[in-house]
Amino acid sequence: MFRLTQFMRRLFAPGQQPRPRLPVEGGPVIVWNLLRRCNLTCAHCYAASADRPYSGELSFAECVRVLEDLRANGVSALILSGGEPLLRPDLFEIAAMAKGLGFYLGLSSNGTLMDPAMAKRIAGAGFDYVGVSLDGLEANHDRMRGMVGAFRRSVDGIGHCRAEGVKAGIRFTPTRDNIDDLPGLFELMRAEGTDRFYLSHWNHAGRGKVNREENAELRATRALMARLFDMTYADVRSGAAREIVTGNNDADGVFFLFWVRENRPDLAERAEAMLTRWGGNASGVGIANIDELGEVHPDIFWRHHSLGNVRDTSFGAIWGNPDDPLLAGLRARPRPLKGRCGACRYLAICGGNTRVRACQVSGDPWEEDPGCYLTDAEVLP
Repeated sequence: MFRLTQFMRRLFAPGQQPRPRLPVEGGPVIVWNLLRRCNLTCAHCYAASADRPYSGELSFAECVRVLEDLRANGVSALILSGGEPLLRPDLFEIAAMAKGLGFYLGLSSNGTLMDPAMAKRIAGAGFDYVGVSLDGLEANHDRMRGMVGAFRRSVDGIGHCRAEGVKAGIRFTPTRDNIDDLPGLFELMRAEGTDRFYLSHWNHAGRGKVNREENAELRATRALMARLFDMTYADVRSGAAREIVTGNNDADGVFFLFWVRENRPDLAERAEAMLTRWGGNASGVGIANIDELGEVHPDIFWRHHSLGNVRDTSFGAIWGNPDDPLLAGLRARPRPLKGRCGACRYLAICGGNTRVRACQVSGDPWEEDPGCYLTDAEVLP
């Protein structure tokens, strides 16, 4: 995750107090899919969920055992997800156990079920943050989510949570159909007083890896990010408290460096040092995923590669396994990259970007990332 607002505050407004980061002690942040069932049918769902029960999901007793195991292995931050986690009947019992063990607790929801009564339960359970996905403004969101009225229900859900004192934010996945909705979503964020805006790049494999200078989708991503930088800069200069972050394309950090060089060249050296310390992609290092069946993955997009199952093995043993070649490669510095990524002069900043995208296109997780929107002239020696 690229915490754009935090980088901008440290560069341009060091007197502003940054928002606290997730309290990570010795383990990764865990995104935990508690179930697969969802009441929506989103076009970009990485779990291919439907509104029906699925067999084999972890029981409540198994979830309790996993929570205790995670805490014993240094994990301190959980994001409970799905499917739609609010459809799980024992969600709030799981949340109570997690809070009792001292976890930072986030909730990832589509927001349509968060009426005033549900928001009160979310607040009572002690969730630290709720992230709600919006796929653009109303027309685009309802079409992509497959439900008329989903947008209004989700926006209302954010408001209900904030009314109960729960921090809540928007998660936006840009596509060629909704990319022009970004300014409108920013206005919505300001109007609703939301705490965070998370731009999550679509982690898919259809971009191709040639003709980057002429690839319309890659050019659109560049333009989108430049616009996001400008809007965040205006936010920081105004002293706004909200936070803007991006994810699933660590080229954002390198492109931000280019933006600083153009707009504040006097701060470029400092920006590059900060970005190098950040180090880019954290899959298999600072983030992990547990799916509804108990399988552990390097992140939510690696569902086809299991590191082990928490039903029969401790998370610590799974996460510390030195024999998994993918995990070993993700943790190597530098990673064993090929092509443009291996030769990139900014590898220390992005960390090789999103390896699962490379694997989806080429079958090799160490090939170049086809989602990088930077040109050869910009990144190659």
